[in-house]
Amino acid sequence: MKSENMRIKEISLRQDPDLRKELALLARGCDFVLPSRFKKRLKAFQQMQVQPKKEEPPTPSLSQTVPKFYFPLGCPKANLNIDSVISKIEKTFCQFPMEKATLEDMGVVAKACDCPLYWKAPLFYGAGGERTGYISVHKFVAMWRKVLQNCYDDAAKFLQLLARPGCSYLEQEDFIPFLQDLVNSHPHLTFLKEASEFHSRYITTVVQRIFYSVNRSWSGKITCPELRKSNFLQNVALLEEEDINQSVEYFSYEHFYVIYCKFWELDTDHDLYIDQRDLARHNDHAISNRMLQRIFSGAVTRGKKAPKEGKINYVDFVWFLISEEDKRTPTSIEYWFRCMDLDGDGVLSMYELEYFYEEQCQKMESMGIEPLPLEDCLCQVLDLVKPEVEGKITLHDLKKCKQANLFFDTFFNLEKYLDHEQKDPFSVFKVDENETHGISDWERFAAEEYDILVAEDAASDHWNDGCDAELSALDHQMANEEHFTEDKRSFFEKPQPARLDLEEYEYEDDFE
Repeated sequence: MKSENMRIKEISLRQDPDLRKELALLARGCDFVLPSRFKKRLKAFQQMQVQPKKEEPPTPSLSQTVPKFYFPLGCPKANLNIDSVISKIEKTFCQFPMEKATLEDMGVVAKACDCPLYWKAPLFYGAGGERTGYISVHKFVAMWRKVLQNCYDDAAKFLQLLARPGCSYLEQEDFIPFLQDLVNSHPHLTFLKEASEFHSRYITTVVQRIFYSVNRSWSGKITCPELRKSNFLQNVALLEEEDINQSVEYFSYEHFYVIYCKFWELDTDHDLYIDQRDLARHNDHAISNRMLQRIFSGAVTRGKKAPKEGKINYVDFVWFLISEEDKRTPTSIEYWFRCMDLDGDGVLSMYELEYFYEEQCQKMESMGIEPLPLEDCLCQVLDLVKPEVEGKITLHDLKKCKQANLFFDTFFNLEKYLDHEQKDPFSVFKVDENETHGISDWERFAAEEYDILVAEDAASDHWNDGCDAELSALDHQMANEEHFTEDKRSFFEKPQPARLDLEEYEYEDDFE
């Protein structure tokens, strides 16, 4: 920058027309004598042209003073000594033959890495153990050192171990090795070892529940921020300390049993696909036909491949059942909002609400119940949701109102709608103050259904035991009677109950 005096002189030269004229003539080579009053100005002008500008030090950029705040792979730990961690791992490998660890040995290695027990399969496969069936200490140390140098929290490490090379996200197939090891080694799943046909069904169910809760973007790809924001890794860490059925969000075998039995009841031909007529039988035709049409329209269909025309598979049923039995979660609200948003504009208009409520009114009239007039119903709905824009209900409005289950049941689940009305005869939208908030609607449903299924199995076993006892007594009596021939005696042999072999069916790929 120029000094203040020089700047004033420069301005004065520009503002003096006589001086500009003389300088122009001088530039064209004219010979004349300058008046004395211009000599000092001309000299100052020439000095100003020749004098180099003084460079001032650049002003420091603000970005240099702002500390780093974005850590996509976790915040680095200042006190982490990688060499000490590697030394601990090397000592652990010394106890294995030839310093090579198999998958069964990886539990000890996981603890040496300060990881939860059931990270053992991701650690093993992340180091390439599937190629040879074992990993050497040098190969594992090289892999783990790289992970520690680039990943600074559990979410980044877990994703790095399971994701395919070059991918910054997890797809459904990436969880299979981790879950298969869980099935093979968890003490509360030992009974599944002899029922290998159920391994894929259980793994499929758990994978869908992981994506249902963690993949908030509905992209089919779990990113590191999504994994970090969820409680999935905390649940993985608890697997070694508690009963697997306590993991009600992801790993519960009881919940899988309920889901699969519900699907098996509807899938009458057992081809692992159900059509609209099959799904209509769920919960005694509680879901309206118009909503069923929306489900089968592809509005909430998951997967890469196009579904079979007019059918949904087991994966889609998992999402349907959880969303149907618990309409309070963010994913279930998004699920039913997509179904009700007929034109896909992100807003539920009064026309769309009328479209679904019309069938509810027809059902109630056929049952001899006088329905609430549409105008009154819409007024109650708007009072419940309190949309920001009058007459237009958005997804944000439904999540904010905290009573989305009452809203959705009103328009497509008549049984639950009437149940809400019976609880409170004055308003179907009033929340029961005595309602338990410590357990979700899904957990309550799964627990009740599991008890029913267990009771039915116990009653069936008791009936079979009674028949067996009677047939055994009859066989004993006839064996003592000499006039019965051997051929006749075989007629009364105890019949073998028919068992359904699941392996006779060819299952489609679960992760379509």
